[in-house]
Amino acid sequence: MIAVAYLAYCLLFFWGIFQQITEYAEGKKHEEATSIFDKIVFSKIKQGLGGKVRIILSGAAPLARHVEEFLRVVTCAHVIQGYGLTETCAGTFVSLPNEISMLGTVGVPVQNVDVRLESVPEMGYDALSSTPRGEICIRGDTLFSGYHKREDLTKEVMIDGWFHTGDVGEWQPDGSLKIIDRKKNIFKLSQGEYVAVENLENIYGLVPDIDSIWIYGNSFESFLVAVINPNKQALERWAEQNEISGDFADLCKNPKAKEYILGELTKIGKEKKLKGFEFIKAIHLDPAPFDMERDLITPTFKKKRPQLLKYYQDVIDGLYKSSQ
Repeated sequence: MIAVAYLAYCLLFFWGIFQQITEYAEGKKHEEATSIFDKIVFSKIKQGLGGKVRIILSGAAPLARHVEEFLRVVTCAHVIQGYGLTETCAGTFVSLPNEISMLGTVGVPVQNVDVRLESVPEMGYDALSSTPRGEICIRGDTLFSGYHKREDLTKEVMIDGWFHTGDVGEWQPDGSLKIIDRKKNIFKLSQGEYVAVENLENIYGLVPDIDSIWIYGNSFESFLVAVINPNKQALERWAEQNEISGDFADLCKNPKAKEYILGELTKIGKEKKLKGFEFIKAIHLDPAPFDMERDLITPTFKKKRPQLLKYYQDVIDGLYKSSQ
């Protein structure tokens, strides 16, 4: 009886999510969309947040569209995204509560700044194309005056009054902006191909068997390698299905496990039609997640690439040596 009741609740829960997302897509405002599900299904989650939350603002790192949709429904609140940097006095963009077309974007510029996109030809981004893409540049009274005692760095990012963020954006038809890449984290392989590493990490990150991935390459090597934090449950489930014994740390050292994860990466690469040089040729599985204790990530979980290279230098050297 309990199992039947639980199944019925699960069906109602996911039906409610599907129904409300459908009504959002049809143009209904948040407060108009299937309030019956809010009362009988999602009210418990709302009460868990205190019962009075009306708006949830996400920043510092991108929120996936499906996560944003899910949170909008189950929290009974407007979930919006913002974008800004310390150099721009934080918030520079913010999405609007009832504009469903802005899901997955950082919204529109706030009133006190000017924003433009600057083409990045080496990455194939054209600010004047039919779908404008380029580096986000910001101008306004709220910008910083410069980096303390680092005039050289200030001159790098402040050009003719415009602050160059290093982030690559894409204007949407409704005037909102979507962050799609990072200009500064690109490098060239030995054959001259440019690699937008964050974009690749986002694609390979779609593999459900991994929790995190750091991709590395340089101008002296012709291919990419990666250090991966595999998902513990997924890897142990794979090991059980293939009758492979050992704890999580042992599985990460197992050549068959590496072969399996590499195969999953290759599969998603083919699905996303990546170019040949964008495929990863060798990997290292680390059971310990990237953390702040080892200074590998920031408090907002962004990768510290120089520190990652320093920490995993011997691993990287070994991957290239064994793959020659």
